[in-house]
Amino acid sequence: MHTLLPVVFALGAALSNAVATVLQRRAALSVPRSDGFRARLMLDLLRHPVWLAGILTVIVAAVCQAVALATGPLTIVQPLFVLELPLTLIVASLLMRRHLPRAGWLAVTGVVAGLAVALAAASPEGNRTHVPLDRWLPALAVCTGAVVVLALAALKRPEGRARAACLGTATAISYALTAALMKAAMHILDDDGIAAFFTAWQTYAFAAFGAGALFLLENALQAGPLVASQPAITLGDATVSMALGIIIYEEHVRSSWWLLPQLLGLAMIATGVLVLSRIPLTQSVVAAPDEPAQGADIP
Repeated sequence: MHTLLPVVFALGAALSNAVATVLQRRAALSVPRSDGFRARLMLDLLRHPVWLAGILTVIVAAVCQAVALATGPLTIVQPLFVLELPLTLIVASLLMRRHLPRAGWLAVTGVVAGLAVALAAASPEGNRTHVPLDRWLPALAVCTGAVVVLALAALKRPEGRARAACLGTATAISYALTAALMKAAMHILDDDGIAAFFTAWQTYAFAAFGAGALFLLENALQAGPLVASQPAITLGDATVSMALGIIIYEEHVRSSWWLLPQLLGLAMIATGVLVLSRIPLTQSVVAAPDEPAQGADIP
């Protein structure tokens, strides 16, 4: 039961994020586009009820994620968010009344099976509740530096795959760091109470990185095709989260020959995500207004 609780809440968060993603993507494509970062983008989106509904669903996802992180290892909780893309397409197929093609279902099966193989082989364990500042500083510096470099690289490129991939990777790093900080803040809340929670630097740090991740995500959605940004977001979040869990929280995963099935699971996930990012239904969810979606006439 102790292990099941974070899994259930992580899956709930992934489903909520899937619903939010569909709503936010539809809203993001209905506002003016730009070659640079748009400070007015968030203000434009605030005028769309669909985007606001997506934000409410994001809040539900954040609550579920907070509970999952407070009760389970980062190396278990965050990799489960790999399921967000398959869930997003299933939700989109229901809302748009379209059928997910056979290749899509095979890819969904591959992602789920790959995740199961990777987690079973890794067998993550450990749930440290206190992390000293000297462990946080290098991680914060490296992650922040990487996000800045990727954002600057994106600004130097026109709309397209390279820009979307840079922004997607920056989003993934921001999400992973947000989760790591949220886990620390939730342990402070659980151990020391609400007053300590609102005076802890981790609380404001995860709020700041979370807001930054949302801003990067919205720009990534407009920067280029999903096949460039989504694999970076999906795989990057899980990979960076695993690294932060091991480095910061001293969580453990199996090594030696267990690395082979872990790599096999990762390859299955990567293949499934790439296939899902290319199917017509995905393109119809994220195609720009002036770029007709491929296969948009699928019933």
